[in-house]
Amino acid sequence: MGDIKVVPILSATLICFIILQGAFLSGVHVDAAEQASADNGLGTNKGGGTASDTLDKEAVKMSYDGFSEEEKKIMEGTSSKQEFQAEVGRLMDIIINSLYSKKEIFLRELISNASDALDKIRFMSLTDPKVLGEGDQAKLEIHIEADKDAGTISISDTGIGMTKDDLMNNLGTIAKSGTSSFLEKMAKEGDMNLIGQFGVGFYSIYLVADSVTVITKNNDDDQQVWVSQADASFTISKDPRGNTIGRGTKITMKVKEDATEYLEEDQLRTLIKRYSEFINFPIYLQTTKTEEIEVPDEDAEAAEEKEEEEKKEDDDEVDVSDVDEEEEEKEDKPKTKKIKKTSKEWELVNQNKAIWVRPASEVTDEEYNNFFKSLTKEFDDPLEKIHFTAEGEIQFRSILFIPKKAPSDLFDKLQTKQNNLRLYVRRVFISDEFDDLMPRYLSFIRGVVDSEDLPLNVSREMLQQSRVLKVIKKKLVSKALDMMKKMAEAEERAVEEEEEAEEEEEAAEKAEAEGKEAAEEEEEEEEEEEEEEEEDDEDGEAAIKKFKDFSDAFGKTIKLGIIEDTKNRKKLAKLLRFESTHTKDGETVSLSRYVKRMKEGQKHIYYIAGENKKDLESSPFLEKLKKRGYEVLYMTDPIDEYAVQHMDEFEDHKLMNATKEDLKFGDKEEKREKKRRDKAKEALKDFTDWYKKMLGDKVEKIIISNRLTTSPMAVVTGTYGYTANMERLMKAQALNDPSRYSFMASKKTIEINPYHPVITELNKKCQENPEDDETKELANLLYDSALIQAGFDIDDQTAFNARMMKLLSNGLGVDENAKFEDEPEDEPEEEEEAKGDEDGEEEEEDSKKEEL
Repeated sequence: MGDIKVVPILSATLICFIILQGAFLSGVHVDAAEQASADNGLGTNKGGGTASDTLDKEAVKMSYDGFSEEEKKIMEGTSSKQEFQAEVGRLMDIIINSLYSKKEIFLRELISNASDALDKIRFMSLTDPKVLGEGDQAKLEIHIEADKDAGTISISDTGIGMTKDDLMNNLGTIAKSGTSSFLEKMAKEGDMNLIGQFGVGFYSIYLVADSVTVITKNNDDDQQVWVSQADASFTISKDPRGNTIGRGTKITMKVKEDATEYLEEDQLRTLIKRYSEFINFPIYLQTTKTEEIEVPDEDAEAAEEKEEEEKKEDDDEVDVSDVDEEEEEKEDKPKTKKIKKTSKEWELVNQNKAIWVRPASEVTDEEYNNFFKSLTKEFDDPLEKIHFTAEGEIQFRSILFIPKKAPSDLFDKLQTKQNNLRLYVRRVFISDEFDDLMPRYLSFIRGVVDSEDLPLNVSREMLQQSRVLKVIKKKLVSKALDMMKKMAEAEERAVEEEEEAEEEEEAAEKAEAEGKEAAEEEEEEEEEEEEEEEEDDEDGEAAIKKFKDFSDAFGKTIKLGIIEDTKNRKKLAKLLRFESTHTKDGETVSLSRYVKRMKEGQKHIYYIAGENKKDLESSPFLEKLKKRGYEVLYMTDPIDEYAVQHMDEFEDHKLMNATKEDLKFGDKEEKREKKRRDKAKEALKDFTDWYKKMLGDKVEKIIISNRLTTSPMAVVTGTYGYTANMERLMKAQALNDPSRYSFMASKKTIEINPYHPVITELNKKCQENPEDDETKELANLLYDSALIQAGFDIDDQTAFNARMMKLLSNGLGVDENAKFEDEPEDEPEEEEEAKGDEDGEEEEEDSKKEEL
């Protein structure tokens, strides 16, 4: 006896272990079925029923699952009670309370089971069309209905159905999957897109139900009834009513008191669209429709007749031969009233199709646009899309979209779970909350991912953390970047064509100005090419506008990718666009185009960061660069300088900040300029020493500038410290801690222009009298103005204000020690006159009162 007891205990333990570890894919498949005809007594008929049907139903007291007391007694007499083949008490508790995180999952699981049942019968019909039957049975559909009065939800399908043995094996054995067995049987005959293979999906029904009745009919058996209350037993019996559903399965559940929200039509519709919108088979939801109709008002007509009789008695002696025709027409029109009529209809819920399973060549742009709007609830068409199938270690299909506009909360959700991608397994929605499926800088990408087999946990609510996730992420990121690269390359070609066209126009105008006439043959060729050029221009303008819209909407996120994604940094760098000293208003330039049009001998890419383009255009840091004809990029986005710090170079050209010291040009002219600077350094050595001693710790050193041409002085920062723009951004942080960035605050360096008249004159005054207070004030004022122009804050604003007021006074010829005049007092005469005026006004008022 001891040996006999050990075997079932070991078996039950092994089954529990398999479920908790999630070693296989998907849930038990109960092949849910639909009621095939309207008068079978098991569900709500589509037409609403006849009056005799209603009377029959009222005459017999029915239970929630559609059986009368008499029929239940017959079933009890012929039923066989079976025990679940597992430690069901513990196992069902795990399934109901621990396996699933959301109660609403039950509907997804049951619809998936119904879909598998329909797939099975469809597969069998390929070799034997007779198995489908005729009429309603041949329609492969799923029907869902809720009865608030009875507190039940019914899900039916016209699938393959189950025999008595199938009920015992599939529903009576926990973790036994009918779908898994069917797949093994049919593996050699064809590819089946069946969903459930775990064997526990059906039991999610007990998340919302106290008791469940399954009515099923297979072509090879009588109609069977399976009943259970989620305890250690279930009953199976032959249906005493015979075959009422034709073929398929119908599941009717008695909903728990705390799950009555699932009886609402809107809730069911929302869940179907969320989880099962792309199931292959139509899903119908029974809805209640209320409308107003006009019916004859018998009471009003009777009252009107009575009123006419009374009027006739009163008017017997009156001649009524001339009756108004309009009154006759009014009398002929019957009296009606409006009443509300309630009817039930079947609404098709899953109208959208899974277009990603079709080849991209067969899907039209309109279908893509409609699918995007349905997926994202956006009103605009997508900016760009990519449709692909990934093969290799894991196979999946996907469609990715770039929206036209960035969501208003794009950057607010960067730290939360993303819901931009929807994951499906065989067109059944699994989840849209991921941390690792897409990097956060691509959180604006919308789309779907559908795989035939993914390492899901038992509840099919989440992906297991595995190498497969990394493979999917790598592929999705690669395709998303390819989509952006395609837009960027189209924009680059269009811009180059525009520049070439402008150059040709300029050359033509120049030739015309010089009196040269084009040959007649060339004119004819130009006329023939005009039409083609117009078409190319339209495509080019569209490409430029498309990428500009993309850059305006998502440029910041691409720069965030420069910071975070080291592997794809080079690809992302080609997507960056900036304004520059060579671009017109509203135009931008890429780094690739910048490199192509670099001046001969130029070795570096120059940029300057600031608050806006207007301020940067007049910056003294650009004077020598502009003089040489070098292009300088304007970086006005707060994230620009952060991003560029992670890019040392682009296509072997170092990126150089024009506001930092040690600015290099790398050309021949630089060597000649260095010799001149060395001479100026010797000539101004006393001046620079005096200036450094006066400013003290405010600056680290004073050097001769190689970047200034028209400004006397500039304040620059060290190579590795914060620039003025970066300091401004750090101080602007709402919760900033000054101690955290103080160590990065660079020592300031003064660069002077030795050839500027201001520096020359200041040097003379310094040589004449180094201790002169006025000379020191002017030197400090020059330093403060250079700080402001560089974008730094003035350390001592009170002293700066005093120096400015002194300069203003000197300019206006006002003595600094001049006394302020006291505020003049009012003269007595004016007061008396004012008092006299008031008395005069009072006398006028008194006289007016007397006259009244």
